[in-house]
Amino acid sequence: MSALAADASQIRIMRQADIEAVSAIEQRAYVFPWTPGIFRDCLRVGHECWVLDCRVGIIGYGVLSCAAGEAHVLNVCVAPEHQGHGHGRHILRRLVDIARWHMADRVFLEVRPSNPGAIALYDSEGFNEIGRRPNYYPAHKGREDAIVMARELLPPE
Repeated sequence: MSALAADASQIRIMRQADIEAVSAIEQRAYVFPWTPGIFRDCLRVGHECWVLDCRVGIIGYGVLSCAAGEAHVLNVCVAPEHQGHGHGRHILRRLVDIARWHMADRVFLEVRPSNPGAIALYDSEGFNEIGRRPNYYPAHKGREDAIVMARELLPPE
């Protein structure tokens, strides 16, 4: 039985009422977290915002922007205590499916070079490095570049 089945988790649309729980995860997972206002804005402008909900509550989430035949993964996060069980992959695959539903031709994302776990996940899901954004992320000693990755969305087999 997979970790997902054991947790009886489901991915569902994020609601305003979820922002407190999502923000709490964001605060634990990142040194430079998004604010609750950023999540509210993402909902307000119609981004695809989804949560991974299980018996213990929300344990992860993803945010996707879709426009002009492209999709952009803005955030994928799993609560630190639930990482390493395939939940991030589950969320990412859902976001890619949503990008396909929006008829996007490709999906982009940025990731910190200091996040090898995320880089490995994205690489294993067919994303390739296509460039860098210098000084993109805040860091303890100034700024950190972003690795820009992309994946072409071929029609499902």
